[in-house]
Amino acid sequence: MQSLSINKRAAILSFVLLIVFLGAWEISITRQVLGEALTEYEILMGLGQQRSAIPPPSDVMVKAWEQLSNPFYDAGPNDKGIGIQLAYSISRVLSGFGLAVLVAIPLGFLIGMSPVAYKALNPFIQVLRPISPLAWMPLALFIIQDANSSAIFVIFICSVWPMLLNTAFGVAGVRADWVNVARTHELGSLRTAFTVILPAAAPTILTGMRISIGIAWLVIVAAEMLVGGTGIGYYVWNEWNNLDLTSVIFSILMIGVVGMLLDAVFATLQRAVTYAE
Repeated sequence: MQSLSINKRAAILSFVLLIVFLGAWEISITRQVLGEALTEYEILMGLGQQRSAIPPPSDVMVKAWEQLSNPFYDAGPNDKGIGIQLAYSISRVLSGFGLAVLVAIPLGFLIGMSPVAYKALNPFIQVLRPISPLAWMPLALFIIQDANSSAIFVIFICSVWPMLLNTAFGVAGVRADWVNVARTHELGSLRTAFTVILPAAAPTILTGMRISIGIAWLVIVAAEMLVGGTGIGYYVWNEWNNLDLTSVIFSILMIGVVGMLLDAVFATLQRAVTYAE
């Protein structure tokens, strides 16, 4: 075992923990169902159906196979495949996130490079930043009057602050020596920003983007539960209304998998721009 690398040992341990967890879950649910004897009243009234209970992992795996074998089916407004629902959610997240990038990074550069801009804008940032993104939803629905655009606006609001602050922090933290060298070579402000400051601040900026995409994926689920129609959040809420706990658990797992993949993409980008001084 000692000859194995740390990654391989960690993978083995993760697999063992997963098997133990799934096994304990399956056994506990089986015992719970077997232990639920019908009362005399239920027998007399002919209520012989099983009570609702948390489904075992075997049922969730069957549901996963059913959904993933045909993820893009469309049988009507309230019956779409998990792939279509995830596509709606991801498109909303990327739209709101992209708008946040267009606003947060230039504004973060301005704040990071100008102490006057920082002092002028900081009170507004500190007031707006703690507001829950979902608190903006009623106002967005009233002004925009479109559920899809309102969800994108909420994603924009929740994504902009981590990127803005991390960009400002990264730009302000660039070593003064590097900026002075650029001035010595008579580089203009714009060229200095792109050739010196941006590469130096890129790891910090990517950290903010990574945080933002995680928050955006968290918020879109709750936002879609409110606005309804399409998306993984609406899918979870709709299956809960149908009392289909197997589909609810499956969709929760899919939310986690997609969130992990989004984080992995930005972690890879973050490693790509990291440099050693």
